[in-house]
Amino acid sequence: MCGIVGSIGRSDDTVDVLMDGLRSLEYRGYDSTGIALGPKLQVLRKSGELDALTEVVNANEPTGTYGIGHTRWSTHGPPTDRNAHPHTDENGRVAVVHNGIIENYAELKSELEAQGVTFSSDTDTEVVPHLIAQRLADGVDAETAFHETVDRLDGSYAIAAIIDGEETIYAARQGSPLVVGVGDTCTYLASDVPAFVEHTRDVIYLEDGQRVRADADGYTVFDDDREPVEVSIETVSYTAEETGKSGYDHYMLKEIHEQPTALRQCFSGRADALEGTISLEEVDEIPQPDAVQFVACGTSYHAALYGASILRETGVPAEAYLASEYALSPPPLSLGTLVVGITQSGETADTLAALRDAQSRGVTTLALTNTVNSTAARECDHAVYIRAGPEIGVAATKTFSSQLVGCNLLAEELVDGQRDLRPLIESLRGLPDDVQSILDSSAAESLVDDYADSDAYFFIGRGTNVAVALEGALKCKEISYEHAEGFPAGELKHGPLALVTPDTPVFAVVIGDDERAQKTLGNIKEVQARGAPVIAVTDGESAADEIADETLMIPETSERAAPVLANVQLQLFSYHLADELGRPIDKPRNLAKSVTVE
Repeated sequence: MCGIVGSIGRSDDTVDVLMDGLRSLEYRGYDSTGIALGPKLQVLRKSGELDALTEVVNANEPTGTYGIGHTRWSTHGPPTDRNAHPHTDENGRVAVVHNGIIENYAELKSELEAQGVTFSSDTDTEVVPHLIAQRLADGVDAETAFHETVDRLDGSYAIAAIIDGEETIYAARQGSPLVVGVGDTCTYLASDVPAFVEHTRDVIYLEDGQRVRADADGYTVFDDDREPVEVSIETVSYTAEETGKSGYDHYMLKEIHEQPTALRQCFSGRADALEGTISLEEVDEIPQPDAVQFVACGTSYHAALYGASILRETGVPAEAYLASEYALSPPPLSLGTLVVGITQSGETADTLAALRDAQSRGVTTLALTNTVNSTAARECDHAVYIRAGPEIGVAATKTFSSQLVGCNLLAEELVDGQRDLRPLIESLRGLPDDVQSILDSSAAESLVDDYADSDAYFFIGRGTNVAVALEGALKCKEISYEHAEGFPAGELKHGPLALVTPDTPVFAVVIGDDERAQKTLGNIKEVQARGAPVIAVTDGESAADEIADETLMIPETSERAAPVLANVQLQLFSYHLADELGRPIDKPRNLAKSVTVE
């Protein structure tokens, strides 16, 4: 969480570069923002979203040839002006921005206070500028002071610092993402590439333990022994235009409508419809595992539930685990187990911890991720990319759909056998057109007038559609702020039915006309008997559209592909509900896009 940006080498528009970079990183946090400029150190910061800082900047008209900036997601201390980054030492000589958590900050703070240092914030970050200033006061040079300070820090962090009069930016990464942008005459630093992609697409993905010195002559990357290291420069595939809103009111709506393209990209080149085969080159060498354990958080956990479900159908024992629990209560592992981490960003702290735990126990790990060269992709034994393109909206949409397709491809690649996959391939290949037909004709928006004042929203499904129900509820609650819950349909009578009233609409995902569908129809009648209105998300194969109060239709397709389509209908309902209620859809309170702290 939190977003860091830095720029050096642009003499005339540093402030604009920093502010534009922060605008691109707001999905990482928007509790407060700030910038620091040099060589004559100036710091401007403000609680609230970036517009509040913009007013401060316009009023003060700061200038500088280099600088750093920060947009915050609060961990230590509430979102106030004094807790906003950048933080400085008492003399205003050092300014620091930080993403992550410094776990030994209390010990360091006590030590500094015992030496007479006065703190002005509640943050863990403030120990850093004080430590750097202390070493500068002892007579060491700026670079050494930075290195020695970083050596003392425990925890996860991406840090950037500037020092009054020193035309240099110093930065370090440990457990939190930090990338370097390489321009013709400029160097950029950021938590994520969108912060500087309009200026350069050439990127260095820093490894844990690496540090950077950037000045007017370029940059040097060091290891944690302070030795210079050779690093590779990669060129990202997307452009600045792809990270904009493209005329949509919200990133979320844009990304919902980008799902046909995202699904084509995910599927392209990975299946042969004529031969009926699926091939993922990234995992060709993995033998069929004895078992698969998925680890993930949030929306990605719902994709993991889906992935485990379809793998079990192929005969492979598979389970999905919440990554935040996995490392603390690790399940038994055999050497033939494959552990798959699903993470959009590839930087999710809990998922990385779970994958590292699995690696420490000697099993094979795989990252199913959207972000090339992310930490998960680099650290795992294998990586499969879902190719959804940049997703800026905090609420995941196109990446979830692509994760479901990725799970299908992965499941079939891992399973030995000679099954005819042509029906599955045809349905997956048809998903872009099927999703587009929903986007063109969905009745989801028309439901909002009738249900916007409901007490709560329930979502039910069976089989692979349990994941869809859970994801539908998550989307509803995170962007509308309305109470929403998802359940396996059969669990309603084991407790949740007590909450059902005429003011709690129930969204029931009913696909096909098999035993699971028929049992879900029974659950629909149960809630209707308690007065609850039912909205069926269905393909029309069963009688769901006849008995439900409202219907959101999806095209007929395979059982594997149908959850993708049902999910799109629920995304649209949640979006339009939140829009009707006037919620800040792209910036839901208390949330951030990439959860890089545990």
